[in-house]
Amino acid sequence: MPTPAVMWFRQDLRLADNAALKAAAEAGPLVCVYVLDDATPGGWAWGAASRWWLHNSLVRLAEGLARFNVPLVLRRGPADKVIAEILHETGAASLHFTRDYAPWSGALEQRVKTIATEAGAACHRYGGFLLHEPEAIRTGQGQPYKVFTPFSRACFALGDPRPPRPAHKNLKAWEGRIKGDKLEDWRLLPRRPDWSTGFAIWTPGEQGARQRIETFIDDALSDYAEGRDRPDLARTSRLSPHLHWGEISPVQCWTAIRSAMAAAHGRLDRQGEKFLSELLWRDFSYHLLHHWPDLPSTAFQEKFAAFPWRHDPKALRVWQRGETGYPIVDAGLRELWATGYMHNRVRMIAASFLIKDLLIDWRQGETWFWDTLVDADIANNAASWQWVAGSGADAAPYFRIFNPVLQGEKFDPEGDYVRKWCPELRDLPNAVIHRPWEHEAGVKGYPARIVDHAAARHRALLALKSLS
Repeated sequence: MPTPAVMWFRQDLRLADNAALKAAAEAGPLVCVYVLDDATPGGWAWGAASRWWLHNSLVRLAEGLARFNVPLVLRRGPADKVIAEILHETGAASLHFTRDYAPWSGALEQRVKTIATEAGAACHRYGGFLLHEPEAIRTGQGQPYKVFTPFSRACFALGDPRPPRPAHKNLKAWEGRIKGDKLEDWRLLPRRPDWSTGFAIWTPGEQGARQRIETFIDDALSDYAEGRDRPDLARTSRLSPHLHWGEISPVQCWTAIRSAMAAAHGRLDRQGEKFLSELLWRDFSYHLLHHWPDLPSTAFQEKFAAFPWRHDPKALRVWQRGETGYPIVDAGLRELWATGYMHNRVRMIAASFLIKDLLIDWRQGETWFWDTLVDADIANNAASWQWVAGSGADAAPYFRIFNPVLQGEKFDPEGDYVRKWCPELRDLPNAVIHRPWEHEAGVKGYPARIVDHAAARHRALLALKSLS
């Protein structure tokens, strides 16, 4: 019986443009494995919404492999120990996997390499989760970037990435026997209650990712630069969960957008460049996380360690439930709970409200997003929360405090987004949809404001002043 090659799937749940899978398929008959490791990440084990997506994505991946009669072996436990067991049980000659960038991943990958070497298996690690490896982009002084704009300029200066690799056309399974878990036994899906009914808007998996980018290019790219800030319009790509789980690679996205730009003969250049810069923001977030691995838990700017955060569980719960009395904030939190997603502009508004109007530690919001977002991504989540908090590397100044009323009026001018997620307000006229407390007849069933924004803004600025 030929000696197998082990393909360890991680956040690369796709067949196309997967360098690790391609190399494993060329090295020998395949043993494909996914490991659910809740031990190694500790408090950063996948949240509830992520588990819903993971279940469905693994179903799709298994179906894709089954077309070649290659089973997907599921195992649960510390990844290094599980990989050691797989190598021992199969006698594999090689192990292949895509690099991960979480703070614990470097040490894990080193342990896995040692285990593979001791088992007599060659260990191979590949890129593909990012456009550029975190070590590859440096300032002229050889230092990591701390500001996004020069980082993105340096990346654009390198030109387009290599073309995406097509899916392997002839995967062959190892003929030996190896046991795995049943996906249902992992209980990744919610049961009682099933809060995921609104998640039906999503199509996890590689095919769903391809459909998503095609729909985005056809229906929304032409208005992306302006429309992406409008939560009432379908102008965002909604590719973030597909990218997070590796159902589509950033190279595939980049190439698809470049092709659309070329076909439009200049008409989509501004729109396309804006989308490409968003892909580079994703890279930049991982660039920061790689060089400052405590980014998810520690303020990048040391002075913020002394910030006088308020411990207010009741206010936090009100924010989580979307009952703050500020419609654009509440609509966003309700959209998040219902669908596992929140429009990016509204994420910034909701985050600013938690941090600056309520003076609640940004890490509380980061934790809530980690549990409720289908695209909960440790680098993007941390970098974005610190950006809003003003404590990050490339941060908005702390004194930039979003006014939730003005933000709502600017980006949801007709109130359509608010009416969708706050049905108590559906009958209000546009003039007061974002300030319902000014409606002369009042609003039945909608909560009163938890704080007065003007007073909260003054309190936040005083808190900032205390750091100097």
